[in-house]
Amino acid sequence: MDFAKLTRYDATFRSDSLRIDSYELELDLGEATTSPTFPVGVGVKLTSKSEQIFLDYLGESVESVTINGNPVPWEQKGGRIVLDVPAGLVGRPIALHVRAHSRYSRSGQGLHRFTDPQDGNTYLYSHSEPSDARRIFPCFDQPDLKAQCTVRMTVPQGWVALSNQPETTREAGDHGDTVTFRATPPVSTYLMAFATGPYVAQRDTWRSPDGKREIELGVWSRASMAEHVDSEILEVTKQGLDFFDKNFDFPYPWTKYDSIFVPEYNLGAMENPGLVTFTEAYIFRSPATDAQHAHRANTILHEMSHMWFGDLVTPLWWDDLWLKESFAEFMGADASLHATRFTDAWADFAGTRKNWAYVQDQLPTTHPIKAEIPDVDAARQNFDGITYTKGAAVLKQLVHFVGRDNFYAAAREYFRKHAFGTATFDDLIAALGNHTDQDLHDWPKRWLRTSGPDQLIPEVTTSGNTIKQLSIVQNGSPQTRPHRLTVSLFRGAPLERYHSMDVRLPGIPGKNTELTEAHGLPAPDLILLNDNDHTYAKIGFDPTSLHTIKARLGNITDNVSRAVIWTALWNLTRDAELPAQDYIDIVMLHGANEPNPSIIEQVFANAYVAATKFTTDPTVIADLVYSLWDLMYQAKPGSDTQLVLVRAAITALAADRKPGSARKLRELLGGHLAGLVLSPDIRWRIIAALASHDDVTAQELLAEREADNTLDGQAAYLQAMYSYPHAKQQAFDDLLHAMDYSNEEVNALIAGFRAPTDPRPATPDFAAEFFANLNHIWTEYPIEIANRIVRGLYPETAAAVAKTEEILETELPGALHRVLLECKDQVQRQLAAQEFNNSAS
Repeated sequence: MDFAKLTRYDATFRSDSLRIDSYELELDLGEATTSPTFPVGVGVKLTSKSEQIFLDYLGESVESVTINGNPVPWEQKGGRIVLDVPAGLVGRPIALHVRAHSRYSRSGQGLHRFTDPQDGNTYLYSHSEPSDARRIFPCFDQPDLKAQCTVRMTVPQGWVALSNQPETTREAGDHGDTVTFRATPPVSTYLMAFATGPYVAQRDTWRSPDGKREIELGVWSRASMAEHVDSEILEVTKQGLDFFDKNFDFPYPWTKYDSIFVPEYNLGAMENPGLVTFTEAYIFRSPATDAQHAHRANTILHEMSHMWFGDLVTPLWWDDLWLKESFAEFMGADASLHATRFTDAWADFAGTRKNWAYVQDQLPTTHPIKAEIPDVDAARQNFDGITYTKGAAVLKQLVHFVGRDNFYAAAREYFRKHAFGTATFDDLIAALGNHTDQDLHDWPKRWLRTSGPDQLIPEVTTSGNTIKQLSIVQNGSPQTRPHRLTVSLFRGAPLERYHSMDVRLPGIPGKNTELTEAHGLPAPDLILLNDNDHTYAKIGFDPTSLHTIKARLGNITDNVSRAVIWTALWNLTRDAELPAQDYIDIVMLHGANEPNPSIIEQVFANAYVAATKFTTDPTVIADLVYSLWDLMYQAKPGSDTQLVLVRAAITALAADRKPGSARKLRELLGGHLAGLVLSPDIRWRIIAALASHDDVTAQELLAEREADNTLDGQAAYLQAMYSYPHAKQQAFDDLLHAMDYSNEEVNALIAGFRAPTDPRPATPDFAAEFFANLNHIWTEYPIEIANRIVRGLYPETAAAVAKTEEILETELPGALHRVLLECKDQVQRQLAAQEFNNSAS
């Protein structure tokens, strides 16, 4: 759909010409269960130096616009309401009021409406980042135009009503209850949040360690999920508030702290101040591994750090999107380590989250961490692995340069100076400069304005049993960066770190940096660059080290060291420098003994990709199934390892075309594996895998849905129904008419369409239809849904690559151009890996 996108040029013009003092917002949601639209009223007190004003609005209709109570002419076009300021009022305070009707969404953007299949209850919640507040109410939807906001919501009688601030009054009326909330401090429109429905809460109170402050806490869910809400959510919330109260030394600025877990959410979570939104996937209906609990804790702390960094102090424009997200990604791990039981947070980051950054940073669409963001659509595309995990890795490198205490001291200064305003990375660097003697003049340019990962490779020569020379070769394209990292030497059985060196690399391409400190030391079995994961770079291994890793990776006792190695091995496999079979063999030998469940899950998922995407030999996936099946039965019954292996085995069994695969799936479904809980999650995974083998009847499928008549159950049923080999055309056709489906259902349709039905999971038969309908998909749906469908339907063939190259020569929307480039690159990487592995075998 062709909506006007706010450009940085227009946003700068508005920033220069407008001062927004306050909003008064009325949302009439009294007919939320019956009407597709809802009335809104917006009052804005502002001053304009320009004779013309435009508000952002993607609503259904505009009824009236007044200034100081008098009607004024206006025009609604291209996602904007444009009007002239009456003569004599330019430069003077005015009261602008707009009445309009907005539409509920099913896409997770704007004000999302959901009806629970279990009990028929209806729930609403909002999501507005980066520019979807305009789907809810007319506003000046850009981050730097912060203003106080007073919200009034009319909701069906008895419904819970939530917003950023506490409820102050509630008045019953014929149309429902009208709830007024306390006015917010100055806040950006994308951070305004609303929710209503028969939500259920667990409550608690946080008291500051010094006993001077109290904050009311709430964990909200829909009624049918309330029984699954566990106490750990509130526990981690209180631990996080303790941590940030101490380390940020700035009182929590948003009065209350509500966390709401919502269905059909597009994201993991969103940092709305005072009303943090989380995907309902963080409420565990089925047994969850400790890795899932750790990931949830990390997300809770990530969003909590935003209450200061992002909400209290907000980026001036979306080119500093990375800063708030990278900071929060860093804080999620650091707070987990220091405040909770999840002390493996940095190992999880090194071994799982960082993979996202390395993948994103090697795409043709890679961009600097601090990217140029010309408009809000570009901002939406940059919620990616570079903005989050590469940025966090680079902040971790910065912290290693200047020291953790100095970094936190600079953050405290930054909060005090820019509270309730906006700031840039230069402001943070200026604060940091007051707390370190390190020269940071060149650092931002080298790290933030460049793209792509550096590659660090050790070169070693030995004489007898000692090191004669050890050096590091640094390469990068197109630039390299300075690094401070730890280089460790290991030897023995078990492998022990017997020497570590604090190394600084100058960042000169091709520069061979000799480590003279290593001369004369005992010859190592393993040289590990970037031990402790202080920097961001792909690392390589010398032949002796690689041989040691293959045989004895599990002997290394340090969790972060193993995580760094696992990630490096996967980078080598993706780059077709390590045979896929070698990677799979290492995973099969050491993966099940890995004590970190997050890394177990990551490496077995990687092994599946290696077996199904990077090779064309069907015996590889068959051998993987055999190994997984054996490991699964060896695992401790009921353990996290067993659960991860079962999930991995089900996925592999769906792809393996041997007749025995369906029989094995039936064995699992029959409850024959001791310790395995046949939870809804496991049952549906098995059912979908059986459907891909055409080995489950329609009656069985319906019975499974009736037994699990929940939101998750309905989505899982949809996925299974379209996982049948004969259902691909119907799935494809339904995705071309996806406006009838929620975002969660679109995900299920895509998963069903992508379900393997033959030795290769590609779908070349749909290539012609895909490209014929590409324009329809991109223009008919909101960008979030269109993005998912294009990626989900993209054919994994050489012919698709060639066709894409033709299309990329034409004029395309910038976001679509980026999506197609990334899809093409992914397939090209797969084809290159297949060629390499075919020759290697």
